[in-house]
Amino acid sequence: MLHKDSYKQHISAQFNAELESVKNHLLEMGGLVEQQIGKAVESLLSRDSGLAEEVIAGDEQVNELEINIDEECSRILARRQPAASDLRLVLAISKVTTDLERIGDEASKIARQAVKSVEEGGSSAGSSFVEIRHIGNHVSDMLRRSLDAFARLDVDMAVQTVIADREVDSEYASAMRSLVTFMMEDPRTIGPVLGQMWSLRSLERVGDHASNIAEHVIYLVRGLDVRHVEPDDLVAQVEEHP
Repeated sequence: MLHKDSYKQHISAQFNAELESVKNHLLEMGGLVEQQIGKAVESLLSRDSGLAEEVIAGDEQVNELEINIDEECSRILARRQPAASDLRLVLAISKVTTDLERIGDEASKIARQAVKSVEEGGSSAGSSFVEIRHIGNHVSDMLRRSLDAFARLDVDMAVQTVIADREVDSEYASAMRSLVTFMMEDPRTIGPVLGQMWSLRSLERVGDHASNIAEHVIYLVRGLDVRHVEPDDLVAQVEEHP
């Protein structure tokens, strides 16, 4: 015969299992999206249309994971009506899932640029491939760190990830200025250079979404909304809310 207290313990354990399950599915989605970005950048740099097509096809799996995680979050909200930190966790997972899905979309855009480049026999004139690789590595590291911060509930790592986005923005602006100069000097490069610009734009957006994920971690752990806080003020704000 179940006593009232043991019933509560049973429900609590089941609830914990549900939360752990949805967290694991989120991290699974994060790992897949990391792979998508890496493959997309490599397909562009190596002009590998086969690898690019693999990324494009893989976006369906990313979308399926988003739908499944959203359904899990909805079930938890409806059945458990979580409060306080549990509610923040479910809301954070839902928001992170959206950012991951959008990163997957950016990976597909880069992959499509790779396919287009191969089909058009794109010239490397005015190439920003060095910048694409560098920024690609940078935002991939931001994404990895933001997901690690989520898994470990590491606020310090999350803060540093948000701050790192400023450097990505600076690198992106510098690369875009260089490409505009190439196009002005040689109009024949306009076609391929525009494709590189779109790819760089996608990578810059990946950095933004990785920063968003890190901000969700800060909200989850500290209950602090830092979406509109300047990077220079971020550390002080977080320290004020231990």
